Amino acid sequence: MHISKEIIQLLIKSKVKDQKSLAAFKRLIAKKYGISSPSNFDLLKAYHNYYPNKRNSTIENALRTRPVRSLSGIVNVSALTKPYACPGNCIYCPTEAGMPKSYLSKEPAAQRAKMLKFDPFVQIKTRIESLQKEGHPTDKIELRIIGGTWSYYKKDYRTWYIKECYRACNSLNQKSNIKNENDNVKCKIEDLIKEQKKNQKAKHRVVGMSVETRPDFINPKEIKFLRELGITKIELGIQSIYDDVLEFSRRRSTRQDIINATKLLKDAGFKVSYQIMPNLPCSNLQRDLEMFKEIFENPDFKPDYLKIYPLVLLKEAELYKIKDKIKFKEYTTQELIDLIIEIKKIVPPYVRIERIIRDIPAQYAQNLAGQTTNMRQLVSNLMEKEGLKCKCIRCREIRGSKRDSSPKLFKYEYTASNGQEILLTFESADQEKLYSMLRLRIADNKKHYIKALQDCVLIRDVHTFGLQTQVDKKHKLAVQHKGLGKKLIKEAERIAKKTGKKGIAIISSVGTREYYRKLGYKLKDTYMVKK
Repeated sequence: MHISKEIIQLLIKSKVKDQKSLAAFKRLIAKKYGISSPSNFDLLKAYHNYYPNKRNSTIENALRTRPVRSLSGIVNVSALTKPYACPGNCIYCPTEAGMPKSYLSKEPAAQRAKMLKFDPFVQIKTRIESLQKEGHPTDKIELRIIGGTWSYYKKDYRTWYIKECYRACNSLNQKSNIKNENDNVKCKIEDLIKEQKKNQKAKHRVVGMSVETRPDFINPKEIKFLRELGITKIELGIQSIYDDVLEFSRRRSTRQDIINATKLLKDAGFKVSYQIMPNLPCSNLQRDLEMFKEIFENPDFKPDYLKIYPLVLLKEAELYKIKDKIKFKEYTTQELIDLIIEIKKIVPPYVRIERIIRDIPAQYAQNLAGQTTNMRQLVSNLMEKEGLKCKCIRCREIRGSKRDSSPKLFKYEYTASNGQEILLTFESADQEKLYSMLRLRIADNKKHYIKALQDCVLIRDVHTFGLQTQVDKKHKLAVQHKGLGKKLIKEAERIAKKTGKKGIAIISSVGTREYYRKLGYKLKDTYMVKK
């Protein structure tokens, strides 16, 4: 739809500041010019075309398409790796030719990746450009690498893949340099470091990076390599913490593998996310609920993030072929909703439930019982009706709300993986709105295999929520860049001094190094360290 410059001039002169006033403006324009109501996307595109050097953040925020994408303080950008062999043979996992294990070609992100030949540069470039067109700031990017078991891919391919991700963020004007056979691609670590250095001051900075892998692949050598790549968060494919469930599903990893991986990652400063799959064979509703209770209560587990992916039985999976023989049944929609409500009732305030249900297109599922795509909304509505509240980080994030005049400092302490964890937060007085958080870990690390971490207190996570604000800029409606993160770091340093340890180390992503340098931290072994 063509939007005239006159309409955009009226938009600038109007007092549009939110969805209500924007809707009124659209009705006025439609009536005055005899046109259909223009879309947010068309108005924003025209605004940028006519006034490329003029920025009105209030108008842009009102026009932003799907604003939720940047209301956690960053934007998420995903890239899918190429199809590759998998070390596992899980009976519930679908296999599709030409796709990474467990991914399906009609899933939104997978469909996009396949069309772009799994080229990391082009995937990142097109996603950033798409977000920009929708009106989202893209200077703080949380990069998520998905597809198969990351740690099983060849080292050269992984180095090249991450280097290309950084290169895309550093300059969208460059071109892809993908080779026909990138299975044998060679990439020097020096080339990666070169792009990382550029990204420290780039327009699109990588402020966090995560990969998916298995707990049995986590060891000190792998952790060192993950840090060389700039990875700060690990999504562990746990599925279950019960050995009999894992064994029947042919998962190959064990309960002890999960415990070991969790400790190794936390001791190296990583944020740890668990992917859990209720409704596996050998389990049931009661046992699944007990599993989540143990995950939250047993110090051997206690993840920082959680993704709940109830089993969806697909025809391509081996389990589908034997389901009648073993008398296996999927949970109904109501059973799943009830289970998730029970989980959300007991989730601790230090956990962020990132997702509830996987985004699998309906045409793949043989039984749609567990595939209600708006499961999170259904659960939220029911909990609200019953006067129940979830304490997880995601449910308390400030998002689009306005900040209280004086948020309060809160401190949550718990024991996990043979260490003391402290979650520092700035919240509203009633603790229903979360503005900023920091994860601090104190553990015995005098002989750590990473020199920078020896005898140091670890900061594993620093995040300020709400409307994403451009680097070095402020916005009157935003929580970011108001000093909350710095205050949390100062409090963490005060706590660290009392421990008697020699220093404090932060698992910094490449794009946040400049921020920590300004606070007196120096780069050492990929960590930002201060004595």
